Amino acid sequence: MTDLPFDGAISRYFQKDAPKSIRKAIEQADKDDILSKSYPYREEMKTKEYEARMDELQLQLVRMHADVRDTGKRLIVVFEGRDAAGKGGTIDVVRMNLNPRVAQVVALAKPSDREARQWYFQRYIDWLPACGEIALFDRSWYNRGIVERVFKFSTETQRERFFAQLPAFEDMIVDEGMVLVKLWLHVDRAEQLKRFLDRERDELKQWKLSQIDIDGLSKWDDYTVAINDTIGRSHTASAPWTVIRSDDKKRARIAAIQTILRAVDYSGKDRKVIGDPDPAICGGPEMLRSGDDAGA
Repeated sequence: MTDLPFDGAISRYFQKDAPKSIRKAIEQADKDDILSKSYPYREEMKTKEYEARMDELQLQLVRMHADVRDTGKRLIVVFEGRDAAGKGGTIDVVRMNLNPRVAQVVALAKPSDREARQWYFQRYIDWLPACGEIALFDRSWYNRGIVERVFKFSTETQRERFFAQLPAFEDMIVDEGMVLVKLWLHVDRAEQLKRFLDRERDELKQWKLSQIDIDGLSKWDDYTVAINDTIGRSHTASAPWTVIRSDDKKRARIAAIQTILRAVDYSGKDRKVIGDPDPAICGGPEMLRSGDDAGA
């Protein structure tokens, strides 16, 4: 076993600084237990049930993908959420059977010096889809309202300008005829820390960890304030948020795919097969309030 990344900072936080209730929840849980007391299910979805459901939805995704390509539709899916909420894994299952030339993942790095001097939305515009394309944003322009606020990477004036311009920016996207789906994956604090610990110990997943993850361990409450403010100010009729409680990754992935499929009209769409996302874990911003039981 190689040395732990960041000198074992995650394990050290778990042992010394994590709230007692969080440590206890992680230490007492079995492998498939759901840690959040407010989550509506006590165990993860069974793998056989998940795989059968996913097979059905993957066929629908392929049909949607073909229709987007052939008809010139444009689809944007914004994946946002706390660190370790499951954004990357959800994106992987969305695009696993799609042509990457049609369905592209957009995961932008820290802005360059020149990008930092541009209009904030400017670097995202280049990555919006052309006709017949799907853009899957692994984080997005919402960095300004959340991460940049928590770590003071932007000023209050810059953020207020962002929120003032945001509705018009997203309205223009929709008015242009693009389908815009905004997904927020919401994870409980104990589950987030458990996933960080798993990543720290797994050499195949250590690359997912960053200094921001480490520095953010003690900033749960700051993130909560920034998230609630951002979602509240950007949940509009033309560009609403779908909030998915992702303590169970399998259920969350199914709900995410259902939400995407329901948003697009395409040839061969089978509404009965798609079904409705589970209302116990998927809804609007009110889902944030139902998932904050382990913040202390």
